Parts: sequence; C-alpha cells; structure tokens
Amino acid sequence: MNNRTSLSKRLIVLLAATAALGPSATQILLPALPAIRQDFAVSTEVAQLTLSLSMAAIALGTLTYGPLSDKYGRRPIIMLGLAVTCLGSILCTVASSIEILILGRFVQAFGAAVGLVLARAIIRDVHSAEQSARAIATLVMVMGVVPMLSPALGGELLVLFGWQAIGAAIGLFSLAVLLMIAWSLPETLRQPVPFEGIGSMARTFAELLSSRVFSGYALCGTFVSVVFFSFISAGPEIVVTVMGRPANEYGYYFILLPSGFMVGNYIARKFGTVVHIDRLMLLGICIAIIGIGIAVALQAVGLRHPLALFGPVALTVLGNGITLPSAQASAINAFPHLAGSASGLTGFLQMAVSALAAQLVAAVFDGTAYPLLLMMMAAALLALLSFRLGVGLDNTSLAT
Repeated sequence: MNNRTSLSKRLIVLLAATAALGPSATQILLPALPAIRQDFAVSTEVAQLTLSLSMAAIALGTLTYGPLSDKYGRRPIIMLGLAVTCLGSILCTVASSIEILILGRFVQAFGAAVGLVLARAIIRDVHSAEQSARAIATLVMVMGVVPMLSPALGGELLVLFGWQAIGAAIGLFSLAVLLMIAWSLPETLRQPVPFEGIGSMARTFAELLSSRVFSGYALCGTFVSVVFFSFISAGPEIVVTVMGRPANEYGYYFILLPSGFMVGNYIARKFGTVVHIDRLMLLGICIAIIGIGIAVALQAVGLRHPLALFGPVALTVLGNGITLPSAQASAINAFPHLAGSASGLTGFLQMAVSALAAQLVAAVFDGTAYPLLLMMMAAALLALLSFRLGVGLDNTSLAT
C-alpha cells in the first residue's frame, strides 16, 4: 500500500488502539495506587507520583513526537514510541522500589503518548477532509471505550495477580501493537518538514499565548481537564481507604465517568449546528459546577456510598464532554495556519497542569472527599473565569 492509498478500517482501528494506549496506561493503574502505597510503605504523595509524573510525560510527548515525525516520518517515530512503551512497562513489572516504578511509569507514558499525536496525523496524511471525519469518528470511538474499561481491568489484575501484572499487561499490549504496526503500516508522510529548532517552537508558542482568544479557549480546556484528572488522582484512595471498598470495585464505578463524557460529547455534536459553540461551552461549565456542588452536598449530609460520589461526578464529566472538544477546536481555529502547534500546546497545557493538580490533591488529602471536591470546584470556576476573560459572550459574535 503506498502513501496515497486510504487506510483500511482494520488499520484505522489499530491506530485507534495505539492512540488509546496513553490514556489506558495512565488509568489502568488507578485501582492499585493504595496497594502500591502500602507495599512500598510510602506516603500518598509519593505513590501519587506514579500518576502525576506519567501525565507530565504525556505532556512532554505531545510536544516531541509531532516535529520528529514531520522530519523523520510517521512510521519510524510511532514504532520508536511503542518500543519505549514496552521498555517502561518492563521497568514497571520488575520494579523493586518506588523509585524504579515511578521511572518506569514515566518512560511508559512518554512512549505511549506517540499514538495520541500521530494517529490523527497519519489519517490526515492519506484521507480527504470528508474521509478523515469518518475515520476519526472510528478513532474516537475506540479511544473512548478502551480507557473506559482500563481501571476495571486493572482492578481485576490487581486482585488476581498483584499490581505488577498491570505493567506486564500494558507491555504485552504495546508489543502486540508494535508488531502489527511494523507489519501493516506504510509510511504516510509525503514531504518531510525540517525541524527549525527549539527557539522557533518557543516563538510560535509565545505568539499563541499572546492571543487573548487563544489563551481563553486553551486555559478553559486546561482547567476542565484538571477537574477530571483531579478526581481520578484521589478517587481510588477515597473508595478503598475512606469507603472501605475493594480496589476492583473502583474500576467498575469508574465506567460512569467516561460514559458521562461520551454523552456530553454527543450533546455537543447534536446541538453544535443550532447552538453557538461558545454557548455550548458555557453550558458545559455550568453543568460541571452543578455536579460538583451536588457531590459536596451529598458528602455533607453523610452519604458515603460510591454512587453518591461517582453519580454527581459523572454529571460533572458530562459537562466536560460538552466543553472540552469545543474548547480544543476553538483554540486551534484561532490560528488556522499554526494548527499543529496550537494542538500540541493545548494538549501540553492540559496534561502538564493536570499533573500538577493531581500531585496537589495528594498533598492536601485529609482522609475525606472534601479537599478533592474543593479542588475540582476551583478548577471549574477557573475554567469559567478563563472563558469569560478570554472569550466572553459578545452577542455580535454569536450568530448561528
């Protein structure tokens, strides 16, 4: 198959699995965090580094793989990333100390970020705009389902074999994807683009951030992401330690969250043609704030069942599902001639700030859900503030 031939559905599904590897590798370990803390006899903050630093690694990867693939080609870079994922997974599996496990998680996540960056790029290389829309729909579907089930799988592996089996599972999955990519993926880059250096990249990012509109949309999306990642950073500890539930139970309640996000995403697509995108974003932020408020109220009246936490948070994530895709698209559309850099920068901001927030949540954890919920509320309010200051609701710009 040459680089001008449309990708087969099988190969698109394979690319979707590659793109899902990063979120899956991040989330599959969530149910095991309390067990890891106990096994290595470390504090919650130290154990949390296995999550927050892996998110930071994905943030760095989103800035790295794009320019490399523009210069050296999609195929060698995506294979390199998957090989790095395998290496990191081996370190996770054999880790005899928390330091080695944290290092392994960082390497694993940095490698796994390659699919998030290059899957869409490969599809854009060979498909028309109309074909790309259909192909990316398949991509999004697989990317939504696989990470959704990852914590449940991680919980079962933890109960049956111990947390080491989780690293082994990601390693085997990434190795299988690597072998299939090596066998079936052609080079799709038609014309290599020289990399102009870190200085040029920094100047481009500075130009983007100097725009009030871009910063408004990008920071809105960033803080919306913080809402979700704050929850997943402390959720396992609350369910296992505070509520006294088994680790695998967390994985099954977790399914409510991506399900809520998918419903919100459907609402955004369904009404995106009749309601202005900015009004949809504002609606999503308000829904998120209401969901967090309900969670706080249920905790205040003494309801400690997981559904009293996951139910309102699922409503919050539904609001995120309305806001986040619109914020990402609007940030990129603010600078069409810098779409690649805008996409990379928005992805970096979301993961980097979320990593800091995840570590902060662990530092302020006091054995209750209140610090987590207050952090989520603060992030949602910052998303609203970023939107209002950066974008606002100028009625003259809201004609549909």
